[in-house]
Amino acid sequence: MAAATASATLFSPFLPSPGFHESCRSLNWRTHKKQIASKAGTVKVTAKFELNPPPYPMNALEPHMSRTTFEYHWGKHHRAYVDNLNKQIVGTELDELTLEDIILVTYNQGNLLPPFNNAAQAWNHQFFWESMKPGGGGQPSGELLKLINRDFGSFEAFVKEFKAAAATQFGSGWAWLAYKANRLDVGNASNPHPSDEDKKLVIVKTPNAINPLVWDYSPLLTIDVWEHAYYLDFRNRRPDYISIFMEKLVSWEAVSSRLEAAQAQAAEREKEEERKKREEEEEYQDGNEVREMYVETTDSEAD
Repeated sequence: MAAATASATLFSPFLPSPGFHESCRSLNWRTHKKQIASKAGTVKVTAKFELNPPPYPMNALEPHMSRTTFEYHWGKHHRAYVDNLNKQIVGTELDELTLEDIILVTYNQGNLLPPFNNAAQAWNHQFFWESMKPGGGGQPSGELLKLINRDFGSFEAFVKEFKAAAATQFGSGWAWLAYKANRLDVGNASNPHPSDEDKKLVIVKTPNAINPLVWDYSPLLTIDVWEHAYYLDFRNRRPDYISIFMEKLVSWEAVSSRLEAAQAQAAEREKEEERKKREEEEEYQDGNEVREMYVETTDSEAD
């Protein structure tokens, strides 16, 4: 299976929120005042998103990922994405949305709006921190391993393909394992009634800030291949960094938990779509019955 290449929140669990694929076709940039008065009587603007720390101490992943890398990567790069996003959305309609919904709206079917990069990078980095743990690596188990074997042939084949996707992402970007519960492999396409064959694990690589949420996929695992993610520890040896990530850092417990949530979300969507379909069919049948009654009444009057 060849890894797909993409062309074109600080909240857990990191799964997409449905319902914005239609509304993100256009965005009216209305601004409104959202200010609060301090005790001194001055006015200041409230910030929406906060920078959350990784779920372990800064030195917890040593010697595989150094405290120095975390101090720069989390303390400077991740912080900048969050701070800049808050500046971009204050006073706009976006400050009422979740981080996931800001990503979907500002992706704008590939015609990126200004806040997209900071929103997506804020989300991507928190997801990345939670994809790792001290003493990670090894192999998954249970349903996750079952699907990996089914969709990639073996765990070893999956690791090889994931490493290749991360190593061959040109320039800056990410490699992902995601759960795909729709049929089509194009941006913003959805299938209301996917078959079991459509629901599978996929590996994708994305440039810059793009992530699988924009295709309605559920991300399960990611590795950051921007140079600032590994250069202090590995210099230009990206393949070595990728190998260490897979062998020593991945939290398969986190990936399994995300898979369970993604499958539950997909099942809930199908139930809701089936309910809507039944309601539409009932409304159509009721409409036909009314028309038949009208025709019968008209015919009787004519006799």
